[in-house]
Amino acid sequence: MTGRRPNSLRDRARYRFDRTLARSTGTLMGWLVITCLAVVVPVSAVLVWTDPGSPRSLSGRLTAAWRTSAETLRLGAISGTPLRMVLSALLGLVALLCVSTLIGVITTSLAERMAELSRGRSTVLERGHVVVLGWSDQVCTVVGELVAAQAAHRPRAIVLLADRDKTEMERALAARIAPAGRTRLICRSGPASDPAVLALVSPRAASTVLVLPSGEPAGDAETLRILLALRALLGEGTDGPPVLAAVHDDRYRAPARLAAGPRGTVLETDTVTARLIAQCVGRPGLSLVLRDLLDFAGDEFHLADATAFHGGPFGATLLGHAESCVVGLLSPLGRTWLNPPADTVVAPGSRLIVLARDDRTTRPADCGHLVDPSVIAGGRPPAEAAARLLVLGWNRRAPLVLGQLRRTARPGSVLDVITDRAVPGPREPEPDRIPELDPAPEAGHLPGPDAARPVVRFRTAALSRPETLLGLDLAPYDGLVVLGPDPADGPDHPDDWTLVALLALRLLEERTGRELRVVSELTDDRNRPLAAVNPGSDVVVSGELTGLLMAQIAQNRHLAAVFDELFSAEGSTICLRPAGTYVRPGSEATFATVVAAARDRGECAIGYRRHDLRTVPPDHGVRLNPHKGERREWSAEDQVVVVATDPIDLTETAGPADLTEPAEPIDLADHGGKHRPERSPRRTDTEPR
Repeated sequence: MTGRRPNSLRDRARYRFDRTLARSTGTLMGWLVITCLAVVVPVSAVLVWTDPGSPRSLSGRLTAAWRTSAETLRLGAISGTPLRMVLSALLGLVALLCVSTLIGVITTSLAERMAELSRGRSTVLERGHVVVLGWSDQVCTVVGELVAAQAAHRPRAIVLLADRDKTEMERALAARIAPAGRTRLICRSGPASDPAVLALVSPRAASTVLVLPSGEPAGDAETLRILLALRALLGEGTDGPPVLAAVHDDRYRAPARLAAGPRGTVLETDTVTARLIAQCVGRPGLSLVLRDLLDFAGDEFHLADATAFHGGPFGATLLGHAESCVVGLLSPLGRTWLNPPADTVVAPGSRLIVLARDDRTTRPADCGHLVDPSVIAGGRPPAEAAARLLVLGWNRRAPLVLGQLRRTARPGSVLDVITDRAVPGPREPEPDRIPELDPAPEAGHLPGPDAARPVVRFRTAALSRPETLLGLDLAPYDGLVVLGPDPADGPDHPDDWTLVALLALRLLEERTGRELRVVSELTDDRNRPLAAVNPGSDVVVSGELTGLLMAQIAQNRHLAAVFDELFSAEGSTICLRPAGTYVRPGSEATFATVVAAARDRGECAIGYRRHDLRTVPPDHGVRLNPHKGERREWSAEDQVVVVATDPIDLTETAGPADLTEPAEPIDLADHGGKHRPERSPRRTDTEPR
């Protein structure tokens, strides 16, 4: 057994020192005084004794050493009798103690105040500000778009309250958002579902309150609690700012609508994303158009005065503006109607829904003289036909995507679904074998009640293996949809599998020499440049779309119904049609001519996409709201962006399907619980809803 090593002198000295410091503050002060004197007095004496100009007498040198020590310790330098020197030292000690205490109090108070501010628990005294409650993937998009929207107007403060560290929120926003300019970004930390914490951001004095859904499994329940906290703070009446909230699950839609109150608007993020994915299936390039429409960087929807057109037909308004595109009407009762018939009478008190850069470009200007009837194309586009679509992957939005596709499917369409999990209807594949889809729909087929509904067939496969993706036969398909896993079901980066799948599909394109039309879903907008897709494909970022929608509706609540109809399976939607449908290919014509040709077909033209610039970022050839006098040569490959009531053209890309018989259509936004009946394709009044 080895003996214990004796403690060294250094260890014992350190132990005694630590034990002395732990006794009391007075002991610590005593040791500090002794240490200071032990250093200052000897050094002062050495300085005096080595100074050639110091006094020769011992008393003179001692006095000089005292003065040097006193000045060093700020004890005063009075010399004379011992009593005077003691009183001088006592006075210096008292002054030093008072000044040190004052500095300590000030320092402690400032430190506590700074710590409180860093925790984000101070009250915000603003008026007319925008309050954003909660933290999610959409927060940077929402805040960034709100900053861009306020750049051209009177800057207001944007206050963000979330149960996260204030410094972390500020760093995240600074890394993802451009400089806010004169708009103030204020972050506060705490649970927004606590009314006491919620009162810190002064929601009653705000212009708008936005409630973001988190990506956590209980995110919708937290959104509901926040809305209830707002209701408790603002009261039951209609007073207070408009409230805009979003939920993932439809089961929380009705409770959230009730909690938001009559001034509340509720969006369903999964439904919005599913509708966009389904619409992009038959309209290549639609995601680029919608992204340009929803952000504040270019043109967006505005409300314009319609006094000059009161009593006249709606068709006259389409060529009545040179720098904006009219797409609908807002009735005096606040109801919206997109793409009404050209002979609809513009009632007094109505306003126009226009696509414009700002309010200054919505002035009326007659553009009828710019139309050249001789180049307008005749005939109708070819009839729609059945199509075949392949869906790779599965997530919680997949049933909604399939339900949206089913509504617009042509009879005879087929949808094949390959997943790596068990979903209703699939048959397990044989080991180490790539599944082959049967030509008949018996296995894994989920038939609808109507035989004309699309055929849905399921198979399972190890989609995480690249060889499985590379072994797929994509020749029979008109298009593909790639659905990434939910963040809660996979790794920290759910887009990784989607990016791998897109790489495999791109390799198949190179092997076969055939360009595939792919609609892929990502969760992080920063991964968009990494997606290996061709110009005819679309990338949908689920969180970004919801953020852009919330920012648009926050600026104008009337736009909620506009976007509701644009993203629905019924009513008017945005389409990209061949330019040859409106003007003769190879002819030179103004955009006013295209608008007139679209009007004759019951559509509102709002822009175009050039074929020769589809691969050029950032707009990929998309041009929205061109001047009516803009003249160019139109090729057969160009596309015209229109607001139309026609169904999706499945001959362009893909086909549809669903798992179950869909329930009643879900509104993108609900306003105060009012029922909104389905609209017919054409009406003759200005009260469509």
